[in-house]
Amino acid sequence: MSALDSVRAQDGAVLALTRAREHGRLASAYLFDGPSGVGKELTALALATDIVASGDPHIVERIELGAHPDVRVFGPRDEGRRNIQVEVLRTEILPLAQFAPFEAGATFFIFPEADVSFPVFQPEAANALLKTLEEPRPNVHFILTSERPDSLLPTIRSRCQRVRFGRLPQAILCDILRSQGVPEDCIGPAIALSGGRADVALALASDGAVEALSALVFSIDDAIRTPGPGVLVELAEQLARRDDLELALLTLQSFYRDLAATSLGLPVEGLGFSERGEELNERAAPISPTAAAARVSLIHDCVRSMQKNANKQVALDSLLFGLRNLR
Repeated sequence: MSALDSVRAQDGAVLALTRAREHGRLASAYLFDGPSGVGKELTALALATDIVASGDPHIVERIELGAHPDVRVFGPRDEGRRNIQVEVLRTEILPLAQFAPFEAGATFFIFPEADVSFPVFQPEAANALLKTLEEPRPNVHFILTSERPDSLLPTIRSRCQRVRFGRLPQAILCDILRSQGVPEDCIGPAIALSGGRADVALALASDGAVEALSALVFSIDDAIRTPGPGVLVELAEQLARRDDLELALLTLQSFYRDLAATSLGLPVEGLGFSERGEELNERAAPISPTAAAARVSLIHDCVRSMQKNANKQVALDSLLFGLRNLR
């Protein structure tokens, strides 16, 4: 059985990679592009396992343990801005590519969240990686995964063959949450607000997260309906201190997406906040579909700016006042 067979709901990506392998046309560099939590890193490891292990269970086990020299995963750092420092790349990572493969017929270097490791605002490490991508060695493959590929240098993107990944369907998310022991009464709301991403669904399914974040979202909507700057400034300060800020903003994004749909007259069934359909209708009444959709975009821009290390307080102040101005 191929390790790629374990990848679910990404048939297009799996088919493209399978055909490339069968025809001996595996690219030296790939960019796996798609939302978080949909299987990009799983697919990268599965492809590497199929080629390096060739079905040998002992080699498969070594790869799964992270103990095989020809399958290496380099994620973002745990500290600071999380980007991979150029010195580390030049002295500890790229030299390995000059001597690979070590044991197998091919080597894979996998970089999850490559846009975090190699951000455009700190291009030194990205340029060092680019030089290696421009001069690929035989049987050495790089796989970069990203949910924000436009945050990578254009030259990096141009050197990689792009493989797109889509959001996961409800049935797959349901299986994943059940396999993690999530209570049945938490599964539906978590999936509805997850946007097809397993990582978000699991975070929402944790103890009381859906209820707490839903309450927060409605309080934010109340605040931007309240005149005067004081309430928004105080709310921005509170939000900036939250450990789950990005998840909270993603939930707020889902809320305004639901408001846009509701204001267009679409049924609330199937929406993330469908269980509060009556309140959705009430809150959608004074806002136009265009304004609700613009609020979704504004939240997206705020999340992106903070991912690029913008000042949280400033970004949230701008967001909340911007949301108020969109009617």
